[in-house]
Amino acid sequence: MTKVVLITGASSGMGKSTANILHAQGYKVYGAARRTERMQDLAEKGMGVVSLDLTNDESIQAAVNEVLEKEGRIDVLINNAGYGSYGSVEEVPIEEAKRQFEVNIFGLARITQLVIPTMRAQKSGRIINISSMGGKIYTPMGAWYHATKFALEGWSDCLRLELKQFGIDVVVVEPGGIKTEWGNIAMENLQKVSGNGPYASMVNQVVNALGEGGDKLSPVDLLGKEIAKAASENKPKTRYLKGYMAKPLVTLRRWVSDRTFDKLLMSQFK
Repeated sequence: MTKVVLITGASSGMGKSTANILHAQGYKVYGAARRTERMQDLAEKGMGVVSLDLTNDESIQAAVNEVLEKEGRIDVLINNAGYGSYGSVEEVPIEEAKRQFEVNIFGLARITQLVIPTMRAQKSGRIINISSMGGKIYTPMGAWYHATKFALEGWSDCLRLELKQFGIDVVVVEPGGIKTEWGNIAMENLQKVSGNGPYASMVNQVVNALGEGGDKLSPVDLLGKEIAKAASENKPKTRYLKGYMAKPLVTLRRWVSDRTFDKLLMSQFK
């Protein structure tokens, strides 16, 4: 039996990479995103393409229903869609903060709710939530983004306990620094929100430091392979940590005090 995979945020980056890898492995892949025109290359390879706006409940329901009507099942849900809203806590509008949670947490949670009943009926399934090393560590100017990823970590742990009895795995993937358009978009937003106010000097430090580290970022296919591994292993781990600086930073955070980590972290932003 061919397993059916639904991947959100499949129009670029890790989502598109994972779609291509799982398709090559013989899965029936459906890519979901707002920008369906950017998934035509997936469609040309025989993958399904679904329109999805995680801030719109009707869109979320329609996307899940479309896959279920065509395939009758969903074996793997990969919650990959998300973005980073950067800026000082003082200056990021609360409406934008709410949108950050709407996409990264509530939209993700809603599509998961809609997929669970089918997986329960099948007595099998796998839900893979793409978090970040930013769900375990923190960086300046990223309060709202980190808040969503910290929330996703705890939410996923609770979900794992709830769904184990039904034969459904819940897995978290925590990418480190990856070469995608995510970073450029986050930094552009950071400069727009906080680049000219009281935090301008810190903004410049953050942008410069991340720009200098750009060449060291991991290729997107490294994460695509890791997500595909999490989707296909018979006995998956609860967490997969992969990508530039992910393991050293998360390990460091685990072993040093808050103030020591603060000093070590801020020494990189000068």
